[in-house]
Amino acid sequence: MTRLDPRLVLQGYASGIFPMAESRRADELFWVEPRERAILPIDGFHLSRSLARRLRSGRFRVTRDHDFAGVIEGCADRLETWINGPIEQAMHDLQAMGAAHSVEVWRDDRLVGGIYGVKLGRAFFGESMFSRETDASKVALAWLVARLKVGGFTLLDCQFITDHLASLGAVVVPRTLYSALLAAALDGRGADRAGRDERAPFDALDEVLVAAGAAGAAGPSGKVIAQLLTQTS
Repeated sequence: MTRLDPRLVLQGYASGIFPMAESRRADELFWVEPRERAILPIDGFHLSRSLARRLRSGRFRVTRDHDFAGVIEGCADRLETWINGPIEQAMHDLQAMGAAHSVEVWRDDRLVGGIYGVKLGRAFFGESMFSRETDASKVALAWLVARLKVGGFTLLDCQFITDHLASLGAVVVPRTLYSALLAAALDGRGADRAGRDERAPFDALDEVLVAAGAAGAAGPSGKVIAQLLTQTS
C-alpha cells in the first residue's frame, strides 16, 4: 500500500477535505468534501442527566494520548470501516508529530471506549469513536468537548451526522458556513512543517484537573467535566 504523507493530510483538513477508504483492506483511498458537514458546537454539547450521573459516578477512568493505537484499533474493529492501512499509519505519524490525539475510556485496566482525531489551529477533526460498554463513547466525547473548551478551540468537526451525534448536540451546516468556521479556526495559519501548533493546547484541561485536586481520580475528575459542560462561555 502507498504511504500517505501526514503533511498532505494536514493540508487536506485545512482545505476542508479528508481521506477515506472503501474498506479496511482497500489499497486505495479517496478525498471527501461533503456538501453538508456535521459539527458539534463547543458550547452546544448536550449533557443529559443520565450522562452527567455517569461522569460523576467514577465508573470509568479517562486518559488522553495514553493508548492511541488501541483507540484506532477499537474504531476499526467493526464489520465496515473506512480506516485502511495508509490512513491508520498516517494517523500514527500525525500523533508522533503532536497533531493527532486520543481520549481513552477505561473500566479497571480494560480499554472500553475512546475517540481520536486531528488538531490543527483551533480546530479538532474528530475521526472516529468506539464503545465496548454502555455510554463509554459518550463519556469519551464529553471529555473531548471539555478538553477543547478549556483549550480555546472553536471548531469540532464530526464529518457526517448520525443519530448518536445528534443526540449529543451535533448539527449539520452547509459547506459555505463550514468553510467560514474552518477559516476562523485556522486564522490564516496552520501547523508548521513538523505539524506543531501551540495554539489551542490539547493538554490545558490537565492543569484544571490538577488545580481542582481531581487529576487521576475517576469520580472527582468526572464531576469537573460535568461542571465544565454546563458552563456557558
